[in-house]
Parts: sequence; C-alpha cells; structure tokens
Amino acid sequence: MNLLLLIQAIPQEAAEETKEVTIDYMQMAISGGWIMIPLLLLSVISVYIFFERYFAIKRASKVDDTFMNRIKDYIHEGKIDSALALCQSQDTPISHMIEKGITRIGRPLNDVNMAIENVGNLEISKMEKGLSVLATVAGGAPMIGFLGTVIGMIRAFFDMANAGNNIDVSLLSSGIYTAMVTTVTGLIIGIIAYFAYNYLVTRVDKVVHNMQAHALEFLDLLNEPAN
Repeated sequence: MNLLLLIQAIPQEAAEETKEVTIDYMQMAISGGWIMIPLLLLSVISVYIFFERYFAIKRASKVDDTFMNRIKDYIHEGKIDSALALCQSQDTPISHMIEKGITRIGRPLNDVNMAIENVGNLEISKMEKGLSVLATVAGGAPMIGFLGTVIGMIRAFFDMANAGNNIDVSLLSSGIYTAMVTTVTGLIIGIIAYFAYNYLVTRVDKVVHNMQAHALEFLDLLNEPAN
C-alpha cells in the first residue's frame, strides 16, 4: 500500500519540479529603472519618423509613366501653359523640377539646369527630413542602454558593499536587472533604427536617381534641334 502511494506521489512531485517559469516582460521593463523612459521615448520617435517618412517617400516616388511624353508633346506643340498645368496637377519632386525648368524656357541651358538642380536639392532635403534624427537614435539608444548598465552595476556593487557578509543573490538582482535590461533594450532600439534608417536612405536614393534621369531627359528635350 505504501509503495502504491509512493508511485502516485512521484508524478505530482515531478510536475511541480518541471513547472515552467514564465517571464513577466512588463515587470522586467520596470526593473530597468528610469533609463527605460528615454529609451521608450526614442522608440516612439523612431516608429513615428519611419512610417511618416516611408509614406512621404512613397508618395514622392510615384510618377505617371506618360508624364514626360505628354510634356514633350506640349513643348513641341508650343503649349507651354498646358505643360505647366500638367506639372502643377502632379505633386511630386519630378513635376516640381520640370515645372521650374519650363518656366525658364528661352533662357540659356545652364540657367535652366541650375534652376532644376536647385529645386531638386530642395526636394531631396524634404525627403530626408527626420532621417538624421533616426540615425541619432540608432547611435544614441545603445549608448543610453550602456549607461543603464553602468548605473545598474554601480547599484549592485553598492548593495554588495553595504551587505557586508550577508550577501544574497536577491540583494544584487535589482542592480543586475537594471544593467541587463537597459542594455538589451538599447541595442534592440538601436538595431531597428539603424536598419530603418538605411532602408529609407535607399528609398530616397532611388527617387533621386529617378529625378536625375527625368531632369536629363528634359534638358535633352530643350537641346533638340527645332524641326
């Protein structure tokens, strides 16, 4: 009878020993201390800048495939007003550049080129707005996380020094949590911001390349001999 009770008790004891311990991420974040507040703000700023710039660059990259052909037809037919109206109906960097070039028709080609280039630089600056902040977050978030690491280790050693001979692991856990959690959080935010920044820069470069191609096409149009 005792052997039977022992056999029945073994699964219960094994179940208690193998009980899974789950991680409370919210409690872990709180244990990171006040350093988590600036890290949280940086993460929110990064997410906002990424999506705001993503949709802005996406709008800027949209170009009507028939745009330049219609511009060529209008200019060959002498319909300058129609060409300007077409540019104004499309709110894109390319249409703004071509519009400025059309307003300079009749002047030396260098003046037209300079006017288009100036507008292009302004449009590029608009697209790159906020990207420097994203790059700063990519570099700054890990540094803030490492600051939390130093603060946490100082706290742990301070508690250790004050504990004397009564050193307990639980006594050091608070400082070690702060050190590890802030480091991991800062690295995660920094890595995500870094990849987001490079992705947006790549998108901007593609738009800039397209702008340059259309600008050269327009200048070649003006340089064509009159029929």
